[in-house]
Amino acid sequence: MEQSEHHNPHQVQLQIVTTSPIAIAAVTATASEKALSKLSVLTKFHAGYFRISLSLCGQALLWKTLSEPTTDASALRPVLRRLPSAAFVLLWSLAFLTLVALCLLYAARCLFRFGSVRAELRHHVGMNYLFAPWISWLLLLQSTPFLHPKTTCYLLLWCVFSIPILALDLKIYGQWLTRGKQFLSMVANPTSQITVIGNLVGARAAAQMGWKESALFMFSLGVTHYLVLFVTLYQRLQGSDSLPAMLRPVFFLFFAAPSMASLAWDSICSTFDIFCKMLFFLSLFLFASLTASNKSEMVKTEKEEGREIPGTGYNSLDYMKRQATKEAPPRHHIYESYRVSRPALFRRSMRHFSVAWWAYSFPLTMLALAATEYAQEVKAAAANLLMLVLSVLSVLVTLALMVLTAIRTGDLLPHDDPFMCATSAAGGATR
Repeated sequence: MEQSEHHNPHQVQLQIVTTSPIAIAAVTATASEKALSKLSVLTKFHAGYFRISLSLCGQALLWKTLSEPTTDASALRPVLRRLPSAAFVLLWSLAFLTLVALCLLYAARCLFRFGSVRAELRHHVGMNYLFAPWISWLLLLQSTPFLHPKTTCYLLLWCVFSIPILALDLKIYGQWLTRGKQFLSMVANPTSQITVIGNLVGARAAAQMGWKESALFMFSLGVTHYLVLFVTLYQRLQGSDSLPAMLRPVFFLFFAAPSMASLAWDSICSTFDIFCKMLFFLSLFLFASLTASNKSEMVKTEKEEGREIPGTGYNSLDYMKRQATKEAPPRHHIYESYRVSRPALFRRSMRHFSVAWWAYSFPLTMLALAATEYAQEVKAAAANLLMLVLSVLSVLVTLALMVLTAIRTGDLLPHDDPFMCATSAAGGATR
């Protein structure tokens, strides 16, 4: 017993360490979570983020236009020509790199999250932003300092960027005509004007190349559908109020479309004629309508079941009951006060920073571009002052958005895929 208690000095001890299945599963789960976290960015990313590239590419075009020589001796544009040319090249490069990064992200989304892309294509807001990357490329092409519009490379790039716009035209405009659930009166919303802007931007680029017939073709497509869309949105038919509060900055697209139309027709006719001025004045009026305070608006105090009837302050069920009994609705159910102004339309969307804020910049840039061409035509001090005010406002808004985006990058991505959630909700409602 005593000898057995002593260890043999030549004895070798072997220790076998085994990993339990639970530990292996934990390691595998951790690796899969990391992979899924990377792919979750693709799930949350959508075509609406091309608002950023639209704004930056529009700014590059504005700076190029302002730096061009002018025949107006009293214009303020020669002051901008004193800025170093490297500033414009830097802005163009920033817009180019941003657009390339967004396109690569969306290409990865198409590859790994095709179901989300398919849901986005069926969404009444998401499908309109599929025009945005091609519009951005066309704007960047028109503002490039490296290519002349008459070159073969410019022509090929225009074809590459314009053909997807025409293909999307066939799909979306065809749905408006033929598909029951995709009638224009059911899906029309302010973002639908992006489809019009795509054709107008393509028309302007074609006119600069000298392709007048192609430019006129795309311009006619854009303007014809804009007239129908504008009337539909003004009527506020059923389905046109289905825009979430956070997307209300896209109301600025109301004056972006006529501004772009005036620029396109100016390039086609080589002069800022009466039709261009009419479109520009319409843009100014719509801009003032969205931003000017109006204290005659009223707010409903009490919500009841049923859909609210526009202009009445009470809902459809309550209205039908009172019409049946010929009873007048009580005043305390209709109006609360007169303290609401029109900018309150955007108040709920401004509570939390999101990529929808970038919808403010692009329309302002298009309006400033139209004001620049108008000032070049009329050669008046008031027109030059208007051009300066709108250009400065556009630049300041874009700079503010760039700073906010850099500071609050974490607020840009939603918590889930908005289009998949919307599709699921719609499916649940139909069931």
